[in-house]
Amino acid sequence: RNQNFPRIPSKLCLCTTSVYSPSARQPAWRARAGFTPPATTMTLKFILMVNKQGQTRLAEYFDFLSIEERTTLEAEIIRKCLSRTDKQCSFMEYRGMKVVYRRYASLYFIVGAEAEEDNELGILEFIHCLVETLDKYFQNVCELDIMFNIDKAHFILNEMVM
Repeated sequence: RNQNFPRIPSKLCLCTTSVYSPSARQPAWRARAGFTPPATTMTLKFILMVNKQGQTRLAEYFDFLSIEERTTLEAEIIRKCLSRTDKQCSFMEYRGMKVVYRRYASLYFIVGAEAEEDNELGILEFIHCLVETLDKYFQNVCELDIMFNIDKAHFILNEMVM
């Protein structure tokens, strides 16, 4: 193996919000290696975990929104997702974003992404991978695990996204 060439990390990167943005500074080894982001990166706007009653259990935003904008966005999206039937598609457009959601037991996992760039099936796969990771960490995850271990849930989510 050539010792002069830096090794590219083998960690699977499904989504980045700051590393691959054009304005972000890349590490020197990426610039020397001519590293370009993979075509499968997603630019997520938010991730919500909501119960069947519409109460938000976890919210992570990757773009700045004021508190008023967040509460109206959450209320509208949650209302739209909860009103849809099981036979309807789990993708929808909202304010120029793609919203993809999936229900696991009593929790809805809702992800918002840029409309023109992201693949809905890739986002569904990310949601499934997130649920499997949480399930493995908490040994059969439930809503109470998320509520009482919110810091651990945020940490796992941030590690998977970044």
